Amino acid sequence: MHGSRIRSDLARCRAALFDLDGVLTPTVDLHRRAWAETFDRFFALRGEEPYAESEYFASLDGRPRFDGVATLLAARGIELPWGEPDDGAGDDEGADARAAATVTELGNRKNRMFAEILRRDGIRPYAGSLRLLDALAATPGPDGSPIPLGVVSSSRNAAEVLRAAGIADRFRVVVDGTVAARDGLPGKPDPATFLAASEALGIRPGETAVFEDAESGVAAAVAGEFGLVVGVDRGAGADALRASGAEVVIADLEELLS
Repeated sequence: MHGSRIRSDLARCRAALFDLDGVLTPTVDLHRRAWAETFDRFFALRGEEPYAESEYFASLDGRPRFDGVATLLAARGIELPWGEPDDGAGDDEGADARAAATVTELGNRKNRMFAEILRRDGIRPYAGSLRLLDALAATPGPDGSPIPLGVVSSSRNAAEVLRAAGIADRFRVVVDGTVAARDGLPGKPDPATFLAASEALGIRPGETAVFEDAESGVAAAVAGEFGLVVGVDRGAGADALRASGAEVVIADLEELLS
């Protein structure tokens, strides 16, 4: 049975930043279902080869939604104009009978699919992640105060997911896709969103731990020179996370408890 003590390398950090999907909550499963349904329909309407699950990890995982769409389409040799941010945001079911005409329309269709699944099925945090959050809340940092926590996610649904999971009050700072768009911050693998969260917490990157399940997120944390980069293997593969720069690779956050 795990206790509430955290590993010494984590205990030395003065702050911790968590990716959301696949690290704190299994929303990655909801996202993967939403992506699969969206691209299956899109490719079928265009007469393309069906969507493959491997495309999620190669093109979508960890990237902002529209960037992920553009990356996957480019990998397939499909060209679509970028479009306007709200293309397709208010489409009804009938509009889905035609293939999306822009990158943003396709991304917004996916977002509507995700929101529908979240409302219908809800979400719970990973049990191991919740135990680590409890341990961090009970563990004083080097200065004697609890370690401040933040969420850094490319998702524009982060606030809704945190509320649905019942953990929104655990985090002092949330830098998500909406914040990134508002402040003109490039997405992962650029470190800008992590650096913004670190600045908002008032803790230097070199004294901050980052938890990520995506290669692009690990690469972003390494580029930002964060003090401890933990790769959480929910499917990307331990070797891939290490190759991206993760110092520690775990399958569940509870492994950081002793």
